[in-house]
Formats: sequence, C-alpha cells, structure tokens
Amino acid sequence: MAHLLELRQRLLRAAGAVLVVFLVLAPFAQELFQLLARPLLAQLPEGGSMIATEVAAPFLTPFKLTLMLAFVLALPYVLHQAWAFVAPGLYRRERRIALPLLVSSVVLFYLGMAFAYFVVFPIMFRFFVGVAPEGVAVMTDIARYLDFVVKLFLAFGLAFEVPVATYLLVRAGAVEAEALARGRPYVIVGAFVVGMLLTPPDVLSQTLLAVPMWLLFELGLWLARQVRPADEEDEENGEGEGAADGRP
Repeated sequence: MAHLLELRQRLLRAAGAVLVVFLVLAPFAQELFQLLARPLLAQLPEGGSMIATEVAAPFLTPFKLTLMLAFVLALPYVLHQAWAFVAPGLYRRERRIALPLLVSSVVLFYLGMAFAYFVVFPIMFRFFVGVAPEGVAVMTDIARYLDFVVKLFLAFGLAFEVPVATYLLVRAGAVEAEALARGRPYVIVGAFVVGMLLTPPDVLSQTLLAVPMWLLFELGLWLARQVRPADEEDEENGEGEGAADGRP
C-alpha cells in the first residue's frame, strides 16, 4: 500500500505540473499555433492560407497543441517523478548511470524536435508546395496539419534517442560494440526503412530522418566502445547482487 500511495502521489504531481504549464500557455494558444504553422505558411504562394473544415477546429486545435506542448515542457519534471519513484530500488551502479541517461534522453528528444522544426519542415513543405499540380491551391486543414507535424516531432524525437539505446544495449551486455559495428550496413538499411514508415511517402523526408539516425548510431557506437558491460565491472569490483545499496 505504501508503494501504491507513493505512486499515486507521483502521478498527481506529474499531472499537476502539466496542468500548471498548460494554464500558463493557454492564453497564448493562438500565437503558439501560428508559430507552429510558420514553416508551412512561409512556403505557400502569396495569398495562400490554411483552412478549418470543422466548426470547432479554430478553437480546439490551438488548445490541443497547447496541451501537447505543456506535456513536452513538463517532461523533465514528469521523468523526475518517475526517477524518484524507482531510484530507491536501484543498485548503486544503476543509479550512477541512470540519471545521466535520463537527462541525455530528454535533451536528445528536444534536439530531435528542434531539428524537425528548423531543418526538416522548411525543406519538406517547400517540396510539397512546389510539386503541387498547376491550378491546385494548397490549403491545409489546421487539424490535419497538427496531426501531421506531431507525428513528425515524435518520429524525430525518438530517432534522436538512438545513441542512448545503443549505449544501453552494450552496457546491459545484450550485444557487443564490435558486433554493432559489423552490422552497420543493416543499421543503415533499417534507418531508411524506419524513415519510410514514420515520414510522408517521399524520398526527401525519409532521407532527412534516416541520415541523422545513422549518424546518431555512429555516435552511440563510439560511446559504446568506451564502456564495458555491467557484469564485467561487477566481477572486477567484486560486486554481486548482495552489494546492493538500498535494496535487500
């Protein structure tokens, strides 16, 4: 019961943080959506605009964006609550590497979203608008546009987690760094397959996701070569499962 009560408390704190950020951002919901739509609007022909095909979309879509943004901005605090809940049950060596990995994961996720907004969106929307057939006016629905860019934000945010995933695989002893290096051709092909599945059906978007994933894999591979599996460190230091700190 004590663990369940603590879990409820942590969840309430995390939800409260998201709510507070949402209430702060809510008055600026329209401005936030204009900022999100800027990469597309900048590529539309003169006089071009977005449209709303649903009656409540002009009101609900900006607030939907604000709620999502509130969660993203409160993510460090939400993860801190998760960390505070599980940390007492971790071994000393697990706590030593878990917190830096948690911080780096959040930073990489933010970098992935920033890369999508500042680099991918302008190139991709310029391409889409440029290939529109003559006589076709590009007027995107605001609700569909939000769904589209949120998927891309998630795709690039998760793709930028590749170094952390590579490090954890080697650290856990699931695979060796040299084995990952030998599998580089398969990783590159897999990156393009993931790009094909997570991005719009055009070569440009797939490449803009696949190439960073490959480069981030190379970064993760370099980091993985600097570490040894955790069980090897335990053997060297004479630590076993009974050497836990804070656990029975």
